[in-house]
Amino acid sequence: MQENPGHQPPVYGMQPPVYPYQPPSWFLPTPIGASYDHLARNAATRPWRAIVGTLVVATGFVVIGAVVVWAGVVMSLILGIPAPLESEGQLFGDPVFSLVVVLLSLAPVLPLVYGTAALVQRRRPGTLSSVAGRLRWRWLVTCSGLAVLALLLGQGAQALALSAIGEDPDLFGWAGWSGFLPALIVIVLLVPFQAAAEEYVFRGWFVQAVGAHVRNPAWSIVLGSALFMSLHGYSWAGLVDVFGFGVVMGFLTVRTGGLESAISLHVLNNLLAFGQAAAAGHLADALDQGKVPVPWQALSGTVVQLGVYAFGVLYLAKKQSISTISE
Repeated sequence: MQENPGHQPPVYGMQPPVYPYQPPSWFLPTPIGASYDHLARNAATRPWRAIVGTLVVATGFVVIGAVVVWAGVVMSLILGIPAPLESEGQLFGDPVFSLVVVLLSLAPVLPLVYGTAALVQRRRPGTLSSVAGRLRWRWLVTCSGLAVLALLLGQGAQALALSAIGEDPDLFGWAGWSGFLPALIVIVLLVPFQAAAEEYVFRGWFVQAVGAHVRNPAWSIVLGSALFMSLHGYSWAGLVDVFGFGVVMGFLTVRTGGLESAISLHVLNNLLAFGQAAAAGHLADALDQGKVPVPWQALSGTVVQLGVYAFGVLYLAKKQSISTISE
């Protein structure tokens, strides 16, 4: 009888392959097809996680600021930096040193937010950046170029509005290199981290913590913008400016699926604001937010800046097919 060529006799003594034990990942999968504000909706989503995480971020925000300020006090004594006059409204007598302390009190909040998302919500910190799970650098650079244009147009509109009511915009003062260069180094090195940290807190963590339990992102955007505004000490027109900035940045964050557009404008806006103040020798006034009132006519510059930027970001995001949902 002819054997079946397809029949293979059993081989005894062979063991199935043994694979090394792999413990389950701490990070839970990111939901597929989710908008930016819903990226925290994973299998571990519970109301207590959003509440505890927000308390951790808020407490850390205050504690880090207090520690940095006290460290600044110690350093000022060691370096012999004079104490400020009561009329100056500064932390220290040297405005550049005051700027360093202010910026350093905010920048370390960035790793705090990352750690809170990882430990409390069990999700990858990159989901704070965008629906891609990371910061989309090419899109960030594109938004930065657009932010420069929007800032220039906004400055122009503000200058025209202030000139129309007989006020000097004082945009291009010059106090000399001796005072400007040290401040410029500090501004360039620290402002990007300070501005990014604020975006990760108010347009990142807060929008997603609320969005994990609320369908409409408008609630988280408005509440986050109100909290952001409460940390500033401007006059009412300045507070309207800050609140409007927060709302538009929150809207763009959700519509573009990431923080890139908000970070770009925030960083460049602060670089310009602090840079102009330092160049004109008014850095101390810039740090004392309530000292110089903001005329309501200056809001015309805000409207132009935010309007141009929002329109441009939405147009470019559509043209470049920027992803707005997770994959």
